Amino acid sequence: MADILIVEDEQAINELMKRTLAMTGHKCSQAYTGREALRAVKKERPDLVLLDINLPDMDGFQVMEQIGDVPVIYVTARDEVTDRVKGLNSGAEDYIVKPFAMEELVARVQVVLRRFHREEKIFAIHDVRVDIERHKVTKAGADVELTNREFELFRVLLVNRNIALSRNQLLDMAWGMDYFGDDRTVDVHIQRIRKKLGLESYIRTVFKYGYRLEI
Repeated sequence: MADILIVEDEQAINELMKRTLAMTGHKCSQAYTGREALRAVKKERPDLVLLDINLPDMDGFQVMEQIGDVPVIYVTARDEVTDRVKGLNSGAEDYIVKPFAMEELVARVQVVLRRFHREEKIFAIHDVRVDIERHKVTKAGADVELTNREFELFRVLLVNRNIALSRNQLLDMAWGMDYFGDDRTVDVHIQRIRKKLGLESYIRTVFKYGYRLEI
C-alpha cells in the first residue's frame, strides 16, 4: 500500500481517482489547490503525487518547483506537446492526459511505485501468500510453482485487485505489447492459476470482457 496525494480541483474526478486507487489497496489523501498540495506534501510526505496542472491558485508547474523529491505524475487535460515536454523536463515521472481509463491510471501508478521500490511486495489471499520480490507463491504454507507467464499475469491481477481488466489489457500489462499470441491465451493461464491456487471464487470472469481479482 502506498500513500498517494491527489491534487485535482474537480471534485468528481478527485473522488473517482481516490475510490479507484483505494480499491487497489492504496491510501489516498486529497487536495484541491496548489497551496493545499504543498501543505499536504510537507505534512504527510506521500509516496506519490498525482498533480493536475490547471489549479485555481497556481499551476501544477509552479507546484512542482516546490514539491521536493516526491515522485509526481501529471494528470491533466493539457495535451499539447510543449506541455508534455515541459512536464517531463520538470522532473515528473509520467504525464497522463484526460480523459483516461482508470485502469491506465492504476497501471501507470504501479510502474512509478515499482521504480521507487514503494510497491506493495507481499500479498495474502485466503491461504495463498505471494512475495512479488522473491517471485514466490505458497498455499497453506506449501510452495506452488507458477510459470513466469502465470506469475506475471497473477501479479497484474493482484496490483489491480477489484478492478476489471480486459484480456488485451492483461496481455499488455503482464507480457508486453510485443507479445505474439491470441488474447484467449489469457483464459488458459487464468484457468491454470485458479486450479493451482484454489482461487476460483476470487478470480472472477467479467462476461465478454476479461477478469477481476476480488479481495
